[in-house]
Amino acid sequence: MKTPSYWNKQSLTARLLLPVGKLYSAATALRLRLKQPQKTNVPVICIGNLTAGGTGKTPVAAAMATLLRQCGYNPAFVSRGYGGNLSGVIVDREKHTARQVGDEPLLLAGQGPVSINPDRYQAAVRAVAEGADVVIMDDGFQNPGLYKDISLLVFDGEFGIGNGYPVPAGPLREELGNGLKRASAAVIIGNDRHRLSAKLQGLPIFYARMTAELPPLSGSKVIAFAGIGRPEKFYASLRENGIEPAETIDFPDHHNYSEAELQDLIDRAWLTDAELITTAKDFVKIPSSVQHHFKVLEIKIAWDDEKELKRFINNNMPLKTAAEI
Repeated sequence: MKTPSYWNKQSLTARLLLPVGKLYSAATALRLRLKQPQKTNVPVICIGNLTAGGTGKTPVAAAMATLLRQCGYNPAFVSRGYGGNLSGVIVDREKHTARQVGDEPLLLAGQGPVSINPDRYQAAVRAVAEGADVVIMDDGFQNPGLYKDISLLVFDGEFGIGNGYPVPAGPLREELGNGLKRASAAVIIGNDRHRLSAKLQGLPIFYARMTAELPPLSGSKVIAFAGIGRPEKFYASLRENGIEPAETIDFPDHHNYSEAELQDLIDRAWLTDAELITTAKDFVKIPSSVQHHFKVLEIKIAWDDEKELKRFINNNMPLKTAAEI
């Protein structure tokens, strides 16, 4: 789904849906209370969020893997494999597709091993058996199955927490206060336009920004498309890097592209003498036979104080196997 516009404000629609949102957040709290999480014999770092829609958590998970390797760890990712039909496997980018393992796991597999299973504990067990000495949980902050040693909540500084209501009235997956009690720290990406830092109840906060790697473009005309929670973030990144799309096309989050849809995009670009550009998450869902028609904007996370984040992770690890920083 695309982020509803009323999630940004306490509109009439949002207020009418608020009773349903209260039930949703109460159900989440009950589920977390009723199940005892299982522990693995290696540390687990959860990269999660309190809001539905794109906050940048997958790029943060990828950046965390890089940071952990610098600290002497051998990390692996665990994921439920949302959008895929396989379970209990280690993602292989050479043979698996997004329809089989999900788009985010396929993207993360370019950064390290990814173990997918709706049962996050079993996914972690498999990752450890394959040699991981620390597990990065991509999403799953509201999943009670796997014990988390460190939980980092990722926030988009431009969006904040929207209207502050729970789904479907707003973007919150659970009540803000409940989530903050279980968090170890917060990551705010971009400018903190909504003064989130004042709402995070004293949590350590690490600031970051997204950096874009522009592909070579042969012309000046670009058609941009994306199937992510907030596609406007992608279009804004293009504009910030000097690319003004002639046209933007939105698809639902985690959308799997059909041959007809891809051919329509290719034909549209050819007819208007434009180039097609999309996100890395969308690009991995495009068959290799036609990928040459598409350009991708690569996004990476840059930490404002990487040394302090390394110190925080190292100090909060239950097993001190990392090199001293």
